[in-house]
Amino acid sequence: MAKYIQVTVATNDKEQNEIVIALLAAEGYEGFEEQSKAVAAFIEESLFDEDILNELRDQHGFTYTTETIDEQNWNAVWESGFEPVVVDDFVAIRASFHQPVEGVKHEIVITPKMSFGTGHHATTYMMIQQMGALDFKDKTVFDFGTGTGVLAVLAEKLGAKRILGIDNDDWSIENALENIASNQCSHITIAKAQDADTKEKFDIILANINKHIIINNLPLLTSNLHEFGYLLLSGLLEGDEKDILIATELYPVRHVTTIYRDKWICMLFQSA
Repeated sequence: MAKYIQVTVATNDKEQNEIVIALLAAEGYEGFEEQSKAVAAFIEESLFDEDILNELRDQHGFTYTTETIDEQNWNAVWESGFEPVVVDDFVAIRASFHQPVEGVKHEIVITPKMSFGTGHHATTYMMIQQMGALDFKDKTVFDFGTGTGVLAVLAEKLGAKRILGIDNDDWSIENALENIASNQCSHITIAKAQDADTKEKFDIILANINKHIIINNLPLLTSNLHEFGYLLLSGLLEGDEKDILIATELYPVRHVTTIYRDKWICMLFQSA
C-alpha cells in the first residue's frame, strides 16, 4: 500500500489556513484537515519534496511537522470525521454510512478518501452552487481535475449526456471510479492525463484546481469549449481574480460572474 506524508502547518487563523491550503494544493497535496490553529495536509510519500516545503516555509514564515501515515490508517481517520455536506436545498453529499439527507434535490454518496473535492471545501461548495444555475440537460461536460468525481456525478444527475473526467493522480482516479459506481452513473468516463488536451469540444467545462494550472491550461480549456459554452473555474483565492481576468482577456470568453466564500472564489465564463 502507498504511504502518505502528513504535514501539519501551524497557523494563526482561518485566513492563514486558506492560504496554506492553496499553497500546498498547488504542489500536489491531495487532502486537507483544518484545525483551530493548524492545517494538516497529505501527499503521497513518493511525491513529497521537503526542499519545496522548506522554500514555502521560508517565503511565508510558517512552521511545520511531518509524519508518515499508511493508507489504511488514513481512511479510518477520514471516515471517522466525515460529516455530510449540504449545499442549500440543492445537493447533499454523504458517505454510505450516513442516513439519507432529506429536503434536497440531489444526493451524492461518496467513499470519503483522500481525494480533494468532498464538498467541505469552499471551492467545491461554490462549484456546486454555480452548477445549479446552469442547464446540463443533454450537454457534454469536461471535468478537468476530477478528484473524487463529485462534480462529474452531479453533472450526470443534472442531465448531462456525456462527461469526461480527467486527473493526473492514480488515487483520485480510483476514488472517482468508486464514487461513480456508488451513484449508479453510466455517462461518465474517467481518464488519466497531465493537461486539458482532449482534442474535442464540450458544452460545459469544470475546473476546480488552482490558479497556475488553470492559467497554464487556458489555451486548451477555451479551445475545448463549444460556442456559447460555459467555463466554470475555482480552486482560486480572492487575490487570484485579477490574474484570471487578465489571463482570460487573451481568449474568446467573457466573464459572467464571480462568487465568494471564505476568501475563495468561483468564476463563470462563457465562450464568445
